[in-house]
Amino acid sequence: MRGGLAAATVLVAAGVVACGGASGPDLVVEGTPPATPYRGSLDIPTWEVDASTPQAMRTASGAAGRALECDGEIYWGTGPDGWSEGDGGDSPEAGLRLFFDMFDPEVPRSGYRVERREADRVLYSYDVGGRTKVAVVVAEDQKGRPGWGPETDAACDPSELPASVTTGAGWPGIWTDSGGRRAPVSKISSSSGPAHCGWQSAHFLTFGGTTYVRDPHGVFADGSELTGRYDGDTTMPADAHDTGYRFRDRRLWLTDDGDTAYVRTSHGVEAWPGERRGFACD
Repeated sequence: MRGGLAAATVLVAAGVVACGGASGPDLVVEGTPPATPYRGSLDIPTWEVDASTPQAMRTASGAAGRALECDGEIYWGTGPDGWSEGDGGDSPEAGLRLFFDMFDPEVPRSGYRVERREADRVLYSYDVGGRTKVAVVVAEDQKGRPGWGPETDAACDPSELPASVTTGAGWPGIWTDSGGRRAPVSKISSSSGPAHCGWQSAHFLTFGGTTYVRDPHGVFADGSELTGRYDGDTTMPADAHDTGYRFRDRRLWLTDDGDTAYVRTSHGVEAWPGERRGFACD
């Protein structure tokens, strides 16, 4: 589960704004302490669980998972994955930097604050509005691994990060609901297809357990993976209903069977077929 593999989309964080009052490219900032800092132990036993449920991620992420202050469920969390002898840093901040170097995690790359410090562990948090949305615990001199390195890490849903953070290339499309609120990526999200598969011209929308595909250039030409064909100029079915979800000029409509997503744009209506079986590429 390292790096948020439970998520359906790949996030690559760019420069961010630390919402504790500090900004800029610094990995660690002074920031503003949260209203309710984490007071528990940083040395909590962890277990790897072959599942991606919130409970499994909390179990795997130890203190990092417990330090989160999510509005919704934990989005991802992982436990000790170790650093090799010779990798460890000479300071807690070097251990945090090693976390990014080793795992290329799907989280902001700057604006972290020391939330709690113990003799051989430090909790770093990325805060939004005084609440911890990303947490990383670094530890010193673990068995066979001298120096400082990452021990546990966890994060809330990307929709709980500032819009200024998640609008860069590589982040998923974060939709809004009928009330204009940012909807959790775990509920609805969209992203371009991966270039290494040759699918970059396609666009994927995941909602209600189904993935829908915008495929204007026929990447999935035989259609066997999908419930039908993409249609960039169609008529809205009479029984379709507006879900209330929006992304830029796109509005998501569905019929009761859910086989096809009807996306209304400023240019008309598109039909995005649903996934019939899982996508995979080498």
